[in-house]
Amino acid sequence: QVQLVDSGGGLVQAGGSLRLSCAASGRPFSSSAMGWFRQAPGKEREFVASISWNGGSTEYADSVKDRFIISRLSDKNMVYLQMNSLKPEDTAVYYCAAAIVYRTSRIASHYNYWGQGTQVTVSS
Repeated sequence: QVQLVDSGGGLVQAGGSLRLSCAASGRPFSSSAMGWFRQAPGKEREFVASISWNGGSTEYADSVKDRFIISRLSDKNMVYLQMNSLKPEDTAVYYCAAAIVYRTSRIASHYNYWGQGTQVTVSS
């Protein structure tokens, strides 16, 4: 069983930064790819970023590339999403997720475990 708890959301002005955290417990966290997805009101959940089990490979959605950074600290069972140069269009509930059999993935159905979500609101 794997449990994920994501946190760090809040209200920030456009151009500002936030750092989201995901704390994982249970097996097999150390062998899982990790990802971040987001869902805005009235829209489908969309891919944001993914990182491999050893942190060696990352993927980003085009909309966040060069602004967001995903990182993984396996010794602390923590995954982070550093969000810089935030835009109002980044406003959404952000979800941490873990995939067992993929190194990285942009597909939500590939992920087996999900956090409860944390709200990010970016004002103009």
